[in-house]
Amino acid sequence: MSRMGMCVWVMLALVLAGSAGRASGSGFLANGPLPPVPVPADNPQTDAKIRLGRALYFEPRLSADNTISCATCHNPKTGWANITPTDTGIGKQVGDRNSGTIVNSAYMQFQFWDGRAGSLEEQALGPIHNPIEMGETLDNVVRKLNAIPGYRDMFQDVFGTDATTDGIAKAIAAFERTIVSGPSPYSRYLAGDREAMSPAAVRGQALFNGKGHCSACHSGPLFSDQGFHNLGVGMQVASPNPGRQKVTNKPGDLGRYKTPTLLNVAVTAPFLHDGSEKTLLDVMMFYNRGGVPNPNLDPQMLPLALTKKEMQDLVAFMEALTGTYPVMEAPPLPPDSPASAETGKGGAL
Repeated sequence: MSRMGMCVWVMLALVLAGSAGRASGSGFLANGPLPPVPVPADNPQTDAKIRLGRALYFEPRLSADNTISCATCHNPKTGWANITPTDTGIGKQVGDRNSGTIVNSAYMQFQFWDGRAGSLEEQALGPIHNPIEMGETLDNVVRKLNAIPGYRDMFQDVFGTDATTDGIAKAIAAFERTIVSGPSPYSRYLAGDREAMSPAAVRGQALFNGKGHCSACHSGPLFSDQGFHNLGVGMQVASPNPGRQKVTNKPGDLGRYKTPTLLNVAVTAPFLHDGSEKTLLDVMMFYNRGGVPNPNLDPQMLPLALTKKEMQDLVAFMEALTGTYPVMEAPPLPPDSPASAETGKGGAL
């Protein structure tokens, strides 16, 4: 093929690729449906493992004082997130991060706001031995679980061993991979139902991909570029939280935090990594101001000159990203053995 012919084919491919990424008839970028949940080869999904993970997710005995579970801060009834700006752990200790949601976390390349965990398995263990969250040691958690006959039997059934830290992590991660969102007004709109989104949401979609500059970071099916950005949140203090810099030790990562998914964002208030914005309209006003000036401010953070009506339309679009998601109660948890209850090693439910 001649060089000219090759150029024609490349240009055609680019045009077709661009067309495939746009909603039919909308003329704007379509983030598209979510792909199948990625599952690591060394932790395949099984029903028994998911049941074990569900029990562990709701299990307060994973904490040092037997009062805090994963569900305490990632509550299924509040969008698998928390309604407070930041979380409160054992001894009423208050952290400095908003909990974020478990919904669709299986798609994230990095876990936690600073991305310090590279998998759900790694993330699952972090809060257990965090001194201001669950405040327990991993060794003691293993001892506590193995002192409970029901858990010991479940681990033997799933992994062929008694409870281990690896088994705890894999089971919780397997359960969390089942917490994904379903159809939303936006997804139905993309599928051809032109009545699925309100006129305000349709206008908001255009702003999202245009004047609002939102899709620069909130892109792809997850509405997240999976990157880290400095919006200026918390940077006005003398010693700001380091954010991503604590993981990489790179000065340029000071104040950078992971781009969260926008799927189901409307049910997970408050917002931003410190929970400092109460509503989505508050978030839009923050972005409209261009964030908080600081030396590391992301170059994408610019004053937007949006009108209040335009910001309301953007909020309507984000609300249209709310899909179905699982809501459940805690399952029956294995009771303490008489011996562990007497010694206090198991803890009361």
